[in-house]
Amino acid sequence: MDQYIQPFIEVSKNAFKEIVGTEISAERPYFLAKEAGTDGDISGIIGLSGEARGAVVIGMNEPLAIRITDILTGTKHSSIDDEVVDAVGELVNIIAGNAKKGLEEDFRLVISLPSIVLGQNHQVKWPQDQARVICIPFTIFESDVFTLSVAIESIKGRN
Repeated sequence: MDQYIQPFIEVSKNAFKEIVGTEISAERPYFLAKEAGTDGDISGIIGLSGEARGAVVIGMNEPLAIRITDILTGTKHSSIDDEVVDAVGELVNIIAGNAKKGLEEDFRLVISLPSIVLGQNHQVKWPQDQARVICIPFTIFESDVFTLSVAIESIKGRN
């Protein structure tokens, strides 16, 4: 599973450094129960299909999403608005798109357009197949935390 997760860690670090202008550090990944709710207020979701299927989800609390959007747009936001939603969607899109390139030795993948889910303790409906959900917490701005959760299941050779 590490060979599938490592591309997501590397592209996340690169994306935040290049786009947000800040370093992030990956904490210890863990398995996430598929029925678990999120700790955040906003999640950006990208579906994966092709020779593997699954999803990539970035989740964070409202103040962090706003702070990142403020940096990206150069304007102040006081709540989750369309620009915050767009910023979170763009971040997950960039991460999933670049990780897809790193996984193409193993799978030909297609990624969906990003979807956004809002609300405290919202739940993401993960595929119920064999894929386990790996959650990677990242520290940003010294003490804020967001998560990147990934579930990938190979369907190559299945009929």
